Amino acid sequence: MRAPSLTVRLSLLFALSTTTLLVGLGWTLERAVAAHFRTLDREDLSGKLALVQRLLGTMETRSALKKRLEDIVIGHPDMVLWVRTAEGELIFARRAGLLPRNTFEPGEAAPPSRAAGDPPRWLQWRRGPYGFRGVLVELPLGPRGEESAWVAMGIDIGHHQRFMASLRHVLGLSVALTAVAAAGLGWGAVRMGLRPLRRVTSHVATLDASRLDARLPEAGVPVEIKVLVDAFNDMLARLEESFQRLSDFSADVAHELRTPLSNLTLQTQVALGAVREPEQYREVLYSSLEEYERLARMINDMLFLAQADHGLLRPGTTVVDLADEARALFEYFEAWAEERGVGLELVGEARTRGDPSMLRRALSNLLTNAIGHTEAGRSVRIELGHERDAVCVRVENPGPDIPPEQLSRLFDRFYRADPARTRHSESGGLGLAIVRSIAQAHGGTARASSQGGLTRFELRLGRADCEAPAGT
Repeated sequence: MRAPSLTVRLSLLFALSTTTLLVGLGWTLERAVAAHFRTLDREDLSGKLALVQRLLGTMETRSALKKRLEDIVIGHPDMVLWVRTAEGELIFARRAGLLPRNTFEPGEAAPPSRAAGDPPRWLQWRRGPYGFRGVLVELPLGPRGEESAWVAMGIDIGHHQRFMASLRHVLGLSVALTAVAAAGLGWGAVRMGLRPLRRVTSHVATLDASRLDARLPEAGVPVEIKVLVDAFNDMLARLEESFQRLSDFSADVAHELRTPLSNLTLQTQVALGAVREPEQYREVLYSSLEEYERLARMINDMLFLAQADHGLLRPGTTVVDLADEARALFEYFEAWAEERGVGLELVGEARTRGDPSMLRRALSNLLTNAIGHTEAGRSVRIELGHERDAVCVRVENPGPDIPPEQLSRLFDRFYRADPARTRHSESGGLGLAIVRSIAQAHGGTARASSQGGLTRFELRLGRADCEAPAGT
């Protein structure tokens, strides 16, 4: 089932909110009008009751009292009036059949559940189609008040009830029509408000991999959507950079693979061009073997980085003495360093947890890179130390400063700050990328800096006395 659009949802929400407010307003208005009518009726009945009370206290004869009570109800056809003594003598009755049931009936000695001196009891009742509001009270009878009389008085409030019914009908109809109008107006307002979002959507629909350099326009965009536009433009910038790196990576892979394949093809063609001595064929095979090994190393490095990208590297938790690993690598590179006239220095001690072979590979790549870029007569320095809960491994070599725009890309695959220089590790431009992947697999970081004629590569790893790195 297709979900309703945002425009429909907001329109319905707007209509629901408006309806809720109007229902609440209508309920409040109805209560206020009903309270106003109730107050008016009680004021009218209180005035008539005061007049009846004065007559009961001044009239000495029953006939005179009855005549004056008849004068009160003349001109009020909707009034109910009933007066009798506490002993049950009926003094006056007007429309007594419309009095409320279960309160008192003509001929009873006294109203049930009423006692002399009680305050007036306000009542509201229905008899058939008629609705009434009235009062029941005991008043003194005679000039000296030696007797008492029960007085029941009420007025027909049917006109009030009809007005309230009509008011409720009008309010209900108004609320319904207003809800429909609010939904329509809300739909139009939401469509108008979402117009900038539709423009952004239509612009996004035109983007593809060939137009990643395009950006969403920010002019005239509301603040709420500008946040989305900025985030989308940032995403496009990251995608453009990623696609560019992927394109460069593909070109670099093709270039790196083409060289050994071209060498193998050329050597094979030369070998097959004429009949040669077995020794010559052996030399061709040895040369081909070197190219095969170079290809194998490159493929293994690429597989290693692919595993790192998918989080498949799981370093162990062995305690590794980095100073011992550095000294072992010094012995391995000693002949090459002497050939280039480069000295090797080790300062400090540090221990970490991880995979010894992976950490050895990272140090080897850094050391190979440093020796290959150090001039004769200078030294490569490995400095080990601690900073809070981290182990720091710094590999430094003197040489020309690397421009800042190149430093951020040194750990990219197949990137060379100096394209004319061949990596002596024959890693095909993947050595530093592998260093960063190994550091990240151990929960650490790798970074580079270059200033003042000194280039420094720094690894930050967990200490051996701390918890094992994540992912183990």
